[in-house]
Amino acid sequence: MKKQPLLNTYVNNIDMHEAMNAIDELVRNKKKSYIVAVNVDVIMKIEKDADLKKVTDEADIVLVDGQPLLWISKWFKRPIKEKISGSDLVPRLCEESVSKKQSIFIIGGADGIAEKAKRNLEMQFSGINIVGTYSPQYGFEYNSDELEKINDIITEAHPDILIACFGCPKQEKWIYENYLKYDATVSICAGATVDFLAGNIKRAPKWMSNHGLEWFYRFLNEPKRLFKRYFIDDIKILGLMWKYRK
Repeated sequence: MKKQPLLNTYVNNIDMHEAMNAIDELVRNKKKSYIVAVNVDVIMKIEKDADLKKVTDEADIVLVDGQPLLWISKWFKRPIKEKISGSDLVPRLCEESVSKKQSIFIIGGADGIAEKAKRNLEMQFSGINIVGTYSPQYGFEYNSDELEKINDIITEAHPDILIACFGCPKQEKWIYENYLKYDATVSICAGATVDFLAGNIKRAPKWMSNHGLEWFYRFLNEPKRLFKRYFIDDIKILGLMWKYRK
């Protein structure tokens, strides 16, 4: 799919309907592919991480997950159609997977969280086919035996859609290094989505999300963990706007 520049990366200018259709086409065509989403935090990480930039640039689809980036795209006179977050996209994919007979695998989250998300989805969407879940131990990405085990588990389940929720940049780099090794058709980076699906973390009210305040809601719930990200690291996006203004 054609991409357009946004600060230090390239994104697909699509809305939710178009994203759903594109993913469905990838699944139907058995196209091994992966999808990432960028928000302000990811953009800031890309600026300092050449490997993450490579992973993002080579992704089959790059979604924009963040109202501030939509505002920035308008400032650059290349407006993005719609904010598409993993926590909005994944439930839609799960709902439509029933009628399309697509299978899903969920990986990530603390011990037991992916399985809890699976149970909640099965109660919400009758007939959904979640063929597996896995919650790797901390540091799994440095353990070759564990990586091989994970690839084997996914391959045995051979899902149409793999939902990976490790947070950035771990999920992006893990998928990039492994998606051709395991048997899943479309791999999607979905961040904290597994915690939302499990009911472990509550999402911001819709009005806050629509007005670019979802980050503030998350900060209020996890101030110690998120203070540095939002008030020290991400504020530097203003400098990137000037740097990439042309």
